[in-house]
Amino acid sequence: MTGAGTAIWGVGTSAFGKQTSLGGPRLAWQATVEALDDAGLQASDIDAVYAGTVFGDPGTVTRCLQQIGIVEVPVITIENACASGTSAFHEARESVEIGRYERVLAFGIETMTAHFDGAISPIASDPDGAQGYAMPSIYGMSATRYKYEFGVTDEQMAEVAVKNRRHAIGNPRAQHHKTVTVEQVLGSRMVADPITLFQCCSIADAAAAAVVGPLGGSRDPRGEVAIRSSALRSGRLWDHTTDKVWGWDIVADTAARAYEEAGVSVGDIDVFEVHDAFTIGEIITTEALGLCELGEGGRLVESGHTSLGGLQPVNPSGGLLSRGHPLGATGLAQIAEIAWQLRGMAADRQVPGARLGAVETMGGGTAGIDGNACVVTVLEQVG
Repeated sequence: MTGAGTAIWGVGTSAFGKQTSLGGPRLAWQATVEALDDAGLQASDIDAVYAGTVFGDPGTVTRCLQQIGIVEVPVITIENACASGTSAFHEARESVEIGRYERVLAFGIETMTAHFDGAISPIASDPDGAQGYAMPSIYGMSATRYKYEFGVTDEQMAEVAVKNRRHAIGNPRAQHHKTVTVEQVLGSRMVADPITLFQCCSIADAAAAAVVGPLGGSRDPRGEVAIRSSALRSGRLWDHTTDKVWGWDIVADTAARAYEEAGVSVGDIDVFEVHDAFTIGEIITTEALGLCELGEGGRLVESGHTSLGGLQPVNPSGGLLSRGHPLGATGLAQIAEIAWQLRGMAADRQVPGARLGAVETMGGGTAGIDGNACVVTVLEQVG
């Protein structure tokens, strides 16, 4: 498959934050109606829904969408950890690509504050979880190894948080809008040495959506964003034979497949939205995506290459660190951001002249495997 025949017709999101009083249906309304209006469609025009959610109750997606009038169509719910939303997007695109459906809604929803007060608790039945290895612990170990092997500094990791908080100033839907300094980041409470509080993403409540259809088939083809490729992989068995940290290989392997399918190289991409649940995560991911060599991720962010105004901005939305991380909605929020960037609709955070964008979402946390799932998609400006 070449991906040349599919496009994003419309996108939408709610605001992100701790919004317990709104609930899933209200958040879903905000995101889905915006996406439908953007695509020039009615709820009755949708042929199928692929949805991502992690902690939702059974029937969450159907209950959220029935109030909008999306009924009597297939609704397929996907749980793929943090990559649930982009996994739903991947399947929506595939279903259009093969001609199974014509107008598909990719949807993500999560109301995190209904389930957690803070960090997500590890699953006791998982060997890592039984030892208390929540995600901050796993990323903390990666950061410690990077400091030892490559000389990545605390200041370089803090620069990721500083950059993404600065980017979020231009994103009115982000959870955090207050800029921080390196000193403030490093002075915040220690969570999992060497990762401090301001180097961790916040839980959030939000919804996000994208309408996917054939390229050139919408009511305004000039507003479409072409889906050049979409790759989805689960991680290899974690047998400790790799010299990379956890999560590096699954991102690199998925990106290689996405670049090949799209017929591009990493140097062709103008703007990225990546999974920065923790500061070291963005450093590792930029390496695995090919923006720099192994061990150079800290120096990359320090150089300004990934900042707005740099050669290849990463997370102009503010990323998970500033937008917040409602697991099921995160990937589709990334998709929406790149769609806005390629249309020139990103206002104060706009990357000038962006024509190609990439999204990477990695979900993990299962002992014995290098990540539950990773999705990398390459999008292109049409109009």
